[in-house]
This record gives sequence, C-alpha cells and structure tokens, in this order.
Amino acid sequence: MTSDLRRQLILGAAKRCFARSGFAGTTTKSVAAAAAISEGLLFKHFPTKSALYAEILAEACEADPALHRLLGLEPSTETLVFLVRKMVGHFLQVWDVPDQQEAQRLRLMITSHLDDGEFARLLYEKIGNLIGPAFTTSLEKAVAAGDASRVGREPLNLFWFAHHTVMMAALARLPSVPCLSYANAVDLERQVCEFILRGIGLNETAIASQLDRDLSPGLGQPVIAESA
Repeated sequence: MTSDLRRQLILGAAKRCFARSGFAGTTTKSVAAAAAISEGLLFKHFPTKSALYAEILAEACEADPALHRLLGLEPSTETLVFLVRKMVGHFLQVWDVPDQQEAQRLRLMITSHLDDGEFARLLYEKIGNLIGPAFTTSLEKAVAAGDASRVGREPLNLFWFAHHTVMMAALARLPSVPCLSYANAVDLERQVCEFILRGIGLNETAIASQLDRDLSPGLGQPVIAESA
C-alpha cells in the first residue's frame, strides 16, 4: 500500500472515531485499531492526535465548494470586503445557530493556546496558507485602487488581527450564559465588519459602497477553520 493511500485510510478511520467520540474521547490507539494498523505506523504519518485532527479540519475546509468559489473571486476591494463578511458571519454563527462540533472546535482552539499550542499552531498554519494569499492580494488591490491605506509592513498580520477579533467575540458568547452580550446589538455583525475593515485600512467610502454588496448570490457560508 502506498504512503498516500495509507494516509487517506488513517484519515478516514480518524474521522469516524472523532465523529463518534469527539476529540477528548478519541485516542491514537483507537484510531490505529479502526485503521487496522499499529499505533507506531500511525505515528509515522501523524505524530500526535492534534496533528491528525488539524489535518481533518483542514481537509474539510479545503473541500468546501463555497470556500473554493470565494477564493476563486478576482482579488479586489469587493472580494476583500466579502471575505471579511463571510469570516465574521462564520464565527458569529457559532452561537446564533447552535453547532456542537463547531463549539467544540472553538473550545479546543482556545484550550490549545493555554496548553502546548500544538493544535493552534498547526491550524493557524493551514488557515494562513489557504486563505492568507486571497486576503493579502485583495488588500493590495484595494490600496492600489485608492480604497485603502497601507497599515504596517505585514499585511498578513492584518488577516490574523481580524481572525482573532471574531474568534474572541465568538468565545465571549459561547457559554450558555454569555460572558459578554455586546449590549445585544441587532447589528453586531455589521459593527464587527466595520471595525475590522477600518482596522485593515479601508476608507469610509469603500466600506459604505461595498459592505452591503453581494458579489456571489448563493455562495453561502464558507468553512473558515477556528477553530475557522
């Protein structure tokens, strides 16, 4: 059996185990048994459980057709605003539309920051490689078009600042009794979008003209991993 095929069989077995028992309840031993291999062979492909889970989440993200359509848009101010809208909508939806798997992933992401950070590092790397180029290229186009001012020397950092903003906003509302209600603002999503867009350098004219524009009807919510 080729290494790639073995890797896919391991991922398939791991998906079943994580779906059945969750992250905490799944062990590398149980995944190895489900894949009919030794635990030692499993570790040759995935050194830790966190690495295995991060790969599964990244695969799901990469396979999402809505995300592919979003990333396939021509880099521009419009695409930049649309990407921010979708990212904000995805994170804020964690509490608006209860999803135990999404909530579990967000908790795991935060817990990783307080532990050894391995899971968070792996996921940040995959998110950055997948979405970062579309963000930075569109931001450059916005600056060139006069729709934005350059903020700092590292445009990818602006993507992470935006990502962390909405991830922490989602975390504050994650418990059954929210830690912070944000005054129950009915326009919270728009307010967060405006905050981020101003922070990454867009001017008021560009924000006003693009924020409500729908570039691709029916595109839906992309899976941006956080946890995205």
